[in-house]
Amino acid sequence: MNSMRIYADNAATTAISPAAIDAMLTCMRESDGNPSSLHSAGQKAAEALADARGRIAARLGCEPAELIFTSGGSEADNQALRGIAHLGAAKGKKHIISTAFEHHAVLHTLRKLEKEGFTVTLLDVHENGIVTPEEVRAAIRPDTCLVSVMYANNEIGTIQPIAEIGRVCREAGVLFHTDAVQAVGHLPIDVKAQNIDLLSLSAHKFHGPKGTGALYVRKGIYLEPLIEGGAQERGRRAGTENLPAIVGMAAALDEACDHLDEYTARLIPLRDRLIAGLSRIPHAVLNGDAKQRLPGNVSFCFEGIEGESLLLLLDDKGICASSGSACTSGSLDPSHVLLAIGRVHDVAHGSLRLSLGADVTEEEIDYLIQAVTETVAYLRSISPVWRDLQRGVRDYIIA
Repeated sequence: MNSMRIYADNAATTAISPAAIDAMLTCMRESDGNPSSLHSAGQKAAEALADARGRIAARLGCEPAELIFTSGGSEADNQALRGIAHLGAAKGKKHIISTAFEHHAVLHTLRKLEKEGFTVTLLDVHENGIVTPEEVRAAIRPDTCLVSVMYANNEIGTIQPIAEIGRVCREAGVLFHTDAVQAVGHLPIDVKAQNIDLLSLSAHKFHGPKGTGALYVRKGIYLEPLIEGGAQERGRRAGTENLPAIVGMAAALDEACDHLDEYTARLIPLRDRLIAGLSRIPHAVLNGDAKQRLPGNVSFCFEGIEGESLLLLLDDKGICASSGSACTSGSLDPSHVLLAIGRVHDVAHGSLRLSLGADVTEEEIDYLIQAVTETVAYLRSISPVWRDLQRGVRDYIIA
């Protein structure tokens, strides 16, 4: 058995960075008061909270007061969508625009809002996995209160023209939210320059701790709290702030942004090397645009195999990967993201997502290519479906 171990599931979660761990430990030792308390211990904690808020805001291009700390991206998405929907309803606007390949934190919230009487338009994302600003403009109606388009897809990694979509929304007087969970810490972001009204992020996607995130809400927009209770977060999110996690998130984001250009320049050639290697496998197809994608994301479908078997055998070879979103890894249904870009069920079941870390090496890329190629060949050799394809009993779907 090969001794090489490769973690290629960074879109699911990243390892917490030493800088974030150090910041959290220091916070737990030195700032253990409640930030809402008036005594000295509380005020020291409040200072640490304000410092972290200011640093995160600076990386997003917003004001500290425009940030609400949450338990992660899913909570941030829920608060953004429900809050803006209810604001719109108060003005007689109950139409929401989103896309067919959003994270389930968005899609499931939209489904609940439909049951409350809202109308939802889900835009097609085409085979390249990209939504155009023109399609957003065409879908906007007089009763549209919100457009929500994810910044970068969590499964296929495609990056949307966020600034242009935001401009369309701003011109139409419609609020614009983006789920940027996969983008923050990996792509340059400036919420003001990109016409973003609300943005969701999660710390564990950029080497921060799990269970903490934030929602940016542009000044002047009032969102009803999703969680009722105390007056924390300026009355917008009740509950004592998870200060060590927030401090760790700020440290991780600082580190990610400080090295963003360096990591991007290093990752893209390695990502493209991996794409080229896997493209040599017969009857395989890259999911999403080849260039307009996250620096570390590689998503493929292989005809004639099951993705679950591929993952288990790759794990035996020391490779941690996924077939799509970690949030739906227990489901036997094919990925809604792959179906949205036009993959048929039989092909979507044979998917593989490799999401690379910034420290991946050329040697590891070559091992990934070798391991996936050999494993796909083995699975096809024992597959009755593949046998039928080779005999011409059924036609190939992937050329």
